[in-house]
Amino acid sequence: MGTRVVALCGGVGGAKLAYGLSRLLRPEDLCIIVNTGDDFEHLGLHICPDIDTVTYTLADVAHAGQGWGRADEQWMVMQEIERLGGESWFKLGDRDIALHLLRTQKMRAGSTLTEVSAYFAAKLGVRHSVVPMCNQRVRTVLETEAGELAFQEYFVKHQCEPIVHALQYAGADDAGLTPEVTHALQDDNLRGVIVCPSNPYLSIAPILAVSGLRARLRALSVPVLAVSPIVAGQALKGPAAKMMHELGHHGGALGIANLYADFIDALMLDTQDFALAGRHNAVSPRLLFGNIIMTSRDERVELARTCLDHLDHLGG
Repeated sequence: MGTRVVALCGGVGGAKLAYGLSRLLRPEDLCIIVNTGDDFEHLGLHICPDIDTVTYTLADVAHAGQGWGRADEQWMVMQEIERLGGESWFKLGDRDIALHLLRTQKMRAGSTLTEVSAYFAAKLGVRHSVVPMCNQRVRTVLETEAGELAFQEYFVKHQCEPIVHALQYAGADDAGLTPEVTHALQDDNLRGVIVCPSNPYLSIAPILAVSGLRARLRALSVPVLAVSPIVAGQALKGPAAKMMHELGHHGGALGIANLYADFIDALMLDTQDFALAGRHNAVSPRLLFGNIIMTSRDERVELARTCLDHLDHLGG
């Protein structure tokens, strides 16, 4: 049996499970592939919300209350930007801005996003691999009742209120698998893949849209387990349930099974959704149950342990 686990991860919800996995697995045995579809340029800076959230969470410097940004943050720069009439709808703390300034400088000097992400993870004391889904520019764009919106406009500026009709992941067809992603997903020494409880449209779909990635997952000989971000019909965080309804993907947590059916072996649901087992007629993916709500660090670790146990059982 292999030892390396790959996690596909978005921001806040995914970062919690990634944290739990990092407390159980050695650095060489965990690779976290992170969504970059919500990256954008703001105030001239290259912003990577999901990569930063995962890195801050693993480093134990994330703001626990809001789920993003840094703990013990100050806001002097943003306050001055607002006073001077600049765009202030996307909030950036002073510590956060320092990282964005250096990231932008390094990327303009020729470093790849993978290289820069590894650099900052190391600087913050994160030993596990935090890997962008690709180095090319891929942007999640939503077609809504308010017109075409870039991800951050929809998510932050409009607070996820407009009805969504469709999504596109601009640039994904031209994006390729990095050596780091390709190596992580090789069958050799691979224990399995975990799809974290992140928004299936805004966090996981952009990763899957990178050319060749979904096909590689389908071809794996090791198990792929997804953890539902939907509990009792409601999203653990963000607009996932709302978007599923608007896009016609009904069935609550079972809708996740349909979205991932071509490449996952099992879907883990919360025990609150045990009744859904009677409505799942398909042979695959298999439904598994457990406590997937993570309100404490201990619960993050416990869910990670359960996921690893399921992987081993599925692979056995």
